[in-house]
Amino acid sequence: MPPKKNLLKLNPLQLRTLALFQEMARHPELATIHPETGEAFLSQIPHPHGDHFHIGRKVVAARDATGLHNPAVWVALERKGLARGSHPFALTLTREGLAYDTGLADQILHGSDH
Repeated sequence: MPPKKNLLKLNPLQLRTLALFQEMARHPELATIHPETGEAFLSQIPHPHGDHFHIGRKVVAARDATGLHNPAVWVALERKGLARGSHPFALTLTREGLAYDTGLADQILHGSDH
């Protein structure tokens, strides 16, 4: 039997937001990885321009990123042990948050042509 997805029962907005935070953690211009804990400190949360924004070479539709600036989403991720934040300034993804399988990255992160 395959492992169960979404064991923490995150709602769709929380899952999309976590997937975006995880992608941001892969980019040194947006995140700093703590060498001892492996946690990712995100101090630059992108803002959409028009109907999209960029994370590295990936493009994200603004409609998929509404949780990035939603304090309730940050609180939910913190309550589940996936992140620690100081909304709206900075967020630390825990190792659990970095490893959580949202199953959404390929659906909301798209290759860039510009």
